[in-house]
Amino acid sequence: MARLTGTRPVAARRWGCAATAFLLLLLTVQAAQKADLSGDATAATINHSLTLLQRLQELLQNGNGSDSVLRVRTAASDEAKVFHTHQLLLSLQSEVFESLLRNQSIVTLHEPPETAALFEKFIRYLYCGGVSILLHQAIPMHQLASKYRVWGLQRGVADYMKTHLASESSQGHVVGWYHYAVRIGDAALQESCLQFLAWNLSAVLGSAEWGSVSVELLLLLLERSDLVLHSELELYTAVEGWLSRRQPEGPVAKRVLRAIRYPMIAPNQLFRLQAQSAVLARHYGAVQDLLFQAFQFHAASPLHFAKYFDVNCSMFLPRNYLAPSWGSQWVINNPARDDRSTSFQTQLGPSSHDAGKRVTWNVLFSPRWLPVSLRPVYSDSVSGAVQPARIEDGRPRLVITPAMSSPDFAGVSFQKTVLVGVRQQGRVLVKHAYSFHQSSDEAADFLAHADLQKRTSEYLIDNSLHLHIIIKPVYHSLIKVKK
Repeated sequence: MARLTGTRPVAARRWGCAATAFLLLLLTVQAAQKADLSGDATAATINHSLTLLQRLQELLQNGNGSDSVLRVRTAASDEAKVFHTHQLLLSLQSEVFESLLRNQSIVTLHEPPETAALFEKFIRYLYCGGVSILLHQAIPMHQLASKYRVWGLQRGVADYMKTHLASESSQGHVVGWYHYAVRIGDAALQESCLQFLAWNLSAVLGSAEWGSVSVELLLLLLERSDLVLHSELELYTAVEGWLSRRQPEGPVAKRVLRAIRYPMIAPNQLFRLQAQSAVLARHYGAVQDLLFQAFQFHAASPLHFAKYFDVNCSMFLPRNYLAPSWGSQWVINNPARDDRSTSFQTQLGPSSHDAGKRVTWNVLFSPRWLPVSLRPVYSDSVSGAVQPARIEDGRPRLVITPAMSSPDFAGVSFQKTVLVGVRQQGRVLVKHAYSFHQSSDEAADFLAHADLQKRTSEYLIDNSLHLHIIIKPVYHSLIKVKK
């Protein structure tokens, strides 16, 4: 809301407009001179743009030639912050200010405390085109940019938020940014926040921001199969704590509890939950059928179970569990040097019927694998010339294959997922998750954009590539038996 509270002398307004117009004219002339000299070998650029920006900042600080006044008030205070500004500069950056200052020179603006505290930084951006912000200032600065339609600043703050999701803060910020993105309808920021939360969920579950997760966000997360966490039991424990704190209505609690994948929890742990979980006791009727089905899953062979129940649903699809029975970490030192290989074992499947059955996996990593189309081609000519292949033409390749075959593999395929860890803002987090097609032993786009030749690559931690390989058994219904 803005209102007229006074005017300034016409002569002062004209002097201010002339001064700012003169400074902007200098910028235009400088750009034109640079274009004129671009084709001359003796041309040189004399650049005093920083000095010009300093002059513009001094205009704001000292109020020299000011032809307009902004008075910023908050409901919590009777005092107003006063800014002596220049109509031309504000109008160039914001169509809202252009409209407000068209027929008045003194405008009163009403802002909430969090945006009023940043209004000086906001105005400084309009003069100098730059601003520094902290994590807790991102939302109020974005609100100011949106309210006054400063689109460049709005995009800049949104980009800042997307690139600082991994930054560490005492109370957490990603959940709050996601909720804000939902309110303003920023789909790109929503997806960035949601992906970060999914791939780094264990870190979020143990933080203060877990309690601020909304019902809608919680249900979105529980629907996903790409959540990265230690186990399904860890997820249930966190959900139990959320339900205890938030005390949602019965239908909401039912939807949340039914999104837990109980077959992925060992039967001895399910028995303990039934005996000790106050939340499960209170809502037992909502999930009784799922618990019974989970016990049936663990009691029968997966092949026999699949004859009677639909296993092609999310309840029987593992998430990205970090527990040792689901995969293995692999740290590759100096990955650009040469090919490496390793092997590890996983469980055959999560069913207790298969307890003790293990699968051995062989993994081959090549930092500079060349596709057939780029490999050397021998010529039939006299010179016997060979088409050279450059090292930079190669790309990283990761191949994961079982070291054995077994009749126990009937009715199951293995989904391979590779997590790439990076250090961001001092924290080791998941940078990317590569999921192999169930019928493939490799991912075509594995580290396609990573430059492992550089020690400073963002994909390396202390010149090492940190991978976590996860094997997820996926069950299939082979025979349908009428019940």
